[in-house]
Amino acid sequence: MATLSDPPRESFQLSMLLNDTRYRSYTFQFIALFILIAAMAYLGWNLVQNLAAAGLNISYQFLGEPAGYDINQRLIEYTSQSTHWRASVVGVLNTLLVAIVGCFFATVIGVIVGVLRLSNNWIVRQLMSVYVEIFRNVPVLIWILIVMAVFVSVLPQPRDFRGDDPAASMFLDLFAFTGRGFYLPGPQFSAGFAANGVGWLIIIGLLIASFFSARALSNWATKTQEATGDRPVTWYYTLAIWFVPLILACIVMGLNWDIPALKGFNFQGGIFARNSLIALTLALAIYTAAFIAENVRAGILAISKGQTEAAASLGLRPGRTMSLVILPQALRVIIPPLISQYLNLTKNSSLAIAVGYMDLTGTLGGITLNQTGRAIESVLLLMLFYLTISLSISFIMNIYNNSVKLKER
Repeated sequence: MATLSDPPRESFQLSMLLNDTRYRSYTFQFIALFILIAAMAYLGWNLVQNLAAAGLNISYQFLGEPAGYDINQRLIEYTSQSTHWRASVVGVLNTLLVAIVGCFFATVIGVIVGVLRLSNNWIVRQLMSVYVEIFRNVPVLIWILIVMAVFVSVLPQPRDFRGDDPAASMFLDLFAFTGRGFYLPGPQFSAGFAANGVGWLIIIGLLIASFFSARALSNWATKTQEATGDRPVTWYYTLAIWFVPLILACIVMGLNWDIPALKGFNFQGGIFARNSLIALTLALAIYTAAFIAENVRAGILAISKGQTEAAASLGLRPGRTMSLVILPQALRVIIPPLISQYLNLTKNSSLAIAVGYMDLTGTLGGITLNQTGRAIESVLLLMLFYLTISLSISFIMNIYNNSVKLKER
């Protein structure tokens, strides 16, 4: 009687690293990695040797020295006697402010424009096409300068608010839009909660808790729908989760509003957003939105027309079809290029120095570098900051991209 047995396993030999296809790719990858490490080590060694020959060395002690310069827009306390490190932190926060706000408005504008580009109305469709083509084919620096010039020349100056000109009057007696910037009401907490930003930490913690609570409620409603076929009405519970704890916390912490008022030659109080911040954020948003609009249009066109016809046969209106059927499926096509647009907007914020906005490039890569003469250290730290910000944005968006991927059974 014949028996079947596995053939004897071939013993490993060094020649298999090149001759065996199972190991050849790993061999070439290891060789490429070794060459890359050797090249980087040579460049680093060469840099150290040249610095030593010139009597220099790499040191970051300058970050603890007083900066000696002011920053016109800041989110944390800072004076000219603060250290270069704190000036760099202020620049990082200013960069993040432009990136987050710009990405938000770019997404909103881009989605609206991308949907309208497929409108059945010929005029609307052509107007959106003109917007996309104009903003995509003109450098973003030009748009930043144009928006800044419009703000400076069109909006009134604070001194004009003393006259009877109706164009120079506060909107709702709360907001002042001037050529210097926008003055907005600022939230304030009672003394106990205002110290060290305790009130804001509580607000942020409540928002995070509300997000996860609303997410858990949505997951429960989805499971109930899958089990019974009926989805529970949860919108009023969601509103309560978001707003009730927030309102109660604001009452307990004594929230009040600091209204800007004209005193002397300028407005005092409230929140001041400089015209450079507004112009930079707006220009980056409308420029990036043109690219996002094309991504949205491509994602929608990638969805089979049969999906729209099936939704129409069920009685769904075009707006509901777009929001419930088309866009959720189109996200799988839209999100990957959208990540690249977010990264481009973040890196394009380095053009802020053109309008006098002190971001990371203006502080660490500009004044600090020129004052200390530590070009190598400043540039390396600048690269590290931008790399960290970009990788963080990519990491968060990739998590969201995985959540909207088509999950096969």
